[in-house]
Amino acid sequence: MPHTVTRLDRLRIERLVWSLDQRLYDLPSRTRIAHRREVRANLLAAAAEVGTAEALRRLGGPRELAGQYLDAELGEGARHSWLAAALFALTTPLVLNFFLSEAANAYQQALTATATHPDGSYTWGGVTWLQSPLTFVLHEGQATHVGGAWTPLTYLILLGGAVACGRLWRALPRRRNHRPAPSATDSLAL
Repeated sequence: MPHTVTRLDRLRIERLVWSLDQRLYDLPSRTRIAHRREVRANLLAAAAEVGTAEALRRLGGPRELAGQYLDAELGEGARHSWLAAALFALTTPLVLNFFLSEAANAYQQALTATATHPDGSYTWGGVTWLQSPLTFVLHEGQATHVGGAWTPLTYLILLGGAVACGRLWRALPRRRNHRPAPSATDSLAL
C-alpha cells in the first residue's frame, strides 16, 4: 500500500541526511554528496512504500550508517581528523599568546613597581626557546616593549601538534605492495 510523503516526512528525512552528512566530513566532498543523494533517494522511495517512520527505523541511526560508509571508504580503524588538527592549530596560538603576554606583562610590572620611576632600556630574554627577547623602554614611569615574536621552534611545535592531534599521517595515500609484472626473460625461464 503506497504512503503519502508529507512535508513533515521530508523534514524528518532531511534531518537524518544532514546528520549523516555532518559525520562524513572526512570523505571528499563529491563522495559525501553522492552518499547524501543516495540515502535521500532511498529514504524517499522507502517512505513511499512502507511509511517514513518504518523507513527511518529500518535504516538505523546516522552514526552507524556514517561508520559503515567511512569503513567502506577509508578502511576500519582509527582515521585522521582534519577537525581535530584545525582545532589544535587555531586554539593553541590563542593560549600560547595569552601566557606569553602575561609573562611579558609581569616583567613590565616588576620594572614599573618601584616608586622611583627609572628611565632606560631593559632586555628580557622571554620564555626560552618559545619567544625572542623583549626590550622594554621606560620613560617617566611609562613602559613600552618590542620583541617577543615566536621562534621557529614554536612554529614547529604548532605544526607537529596539529599533525599529531589530527593523526594527519593517516590521510596520506597508502602504499600498496605490488608484485612486479613478470618480464619476458622470467617467462622463458619457466
